[in-house]
Amino acid sequence: MADLIAQLKQTAEEHVMGLTALAIVGVGFIALRRWMAGGVCRSKARLDGKTVLITGANTGLGKETAVDLASRGARVILACRDMGRGGRAAEEIRKRSGNGNVLLKQLDLASLESVRRLATDVLATEERLDILINNAGIMMCPKWQTEDGFEMQFGVNHLGHFLLTNRLLPILKKSTPSRVVNVSSLAHEKGKIHFDDINLDKDYEPMRSYQQSKLANVLFSRELAKRLEGSGVTVYSLHPGVIRTELGRYLSESLGLVQRLLFSVVFRLLSPILKNTKQGAQTTIHCAVEESIANTSGLYYSDCAPKQPAPQACDDEAAKRLWDLSSSMVGLA
Repeated sequence: MADLIAQLKQTAEEHVMGLTALAIVGVGFIALRRWMAGGVCRSKARLDGKTVLITGANTGLGKETAVDLASRGARVILACRDMGRGGRAAEEIRKRSGNGNVLLKQLDLASLESVRRLATDVLATEERLDILINNAGIMMCPKWQTEDGFEMQFGVNHLGHFLLTNRLLPILKKSTPSRVVNVSSLAHEKGKIHFDDINLDKDYEPMRSYQQSKLANVLFSRELAKRLEGSGVTVYSLHPGVIRTELGRYLSESLGLVQRLLFSVVFRLLSPILKNTKQGAQTTIHCAVEESIANTSGLYYSDCAPKQPAPQACDDEAAKRLWDLSSSMVGLA
């Protein structure tokens, strides 16, 4: 044993620089992972007797959000397109949360008729709706159209949620204090609302479309908060962080072969420091339950704290113009 200790000591002395560098890299990696993990929702609020509806809750952030809110005692409605996957997710959420009051309802945000059916169902069967979380989304898909002929990312990420929220406002107002939480993205900072070509028919590019839809989420939240001022319904938008989820599953389809290979390599290298879905759901949960922000509305959050959004996301004229355009597109005008 003494010989082994002596040998280890000699090895350490001979490689002191390398070991020091390794230690620094290790500490730096741990620090980077903690920084990337972001904020954590500290609220212990219970949701017994309250009802929550989450879109896209069969996977990723939506499912983790559902587990947390169900664990707090909420009645949780999972609004999902794929009923098979939704059913499996509902069973998992019941088991993980210990709450059997988890329901599944069908929602295809690419179909305005599906959105109307869900809203009609909720209004007819639910006594209250305390929290609406517009979580579902699609990212950087090819130039697809929704059932109603709208560009897919704008249609799903913005228009579907815009119509759903407006249709559910009566029950949200009846259940006050209540909340609307819109999951946006840091991508909104590069976004622009192309009012003269909202479906990007002239020059479609997957990232440009995604950025537009995420900016629309923030502008919608801003205008909705203004219209609901004094109603008891508060509104929040947020950036969940850079997360390992299925959201980017169409990304590689929009890239060339070389770009696809480079993306694959970079993603594998970065994967260990990206947020997991539980970490990524924290800001959504914070906006849904944190007591200290109950009387705050219209702000944008990141890492469980308010953050200044991009200048174009603070444009009240653009927010109203988008509201009017969206109303016309979904038949609310």
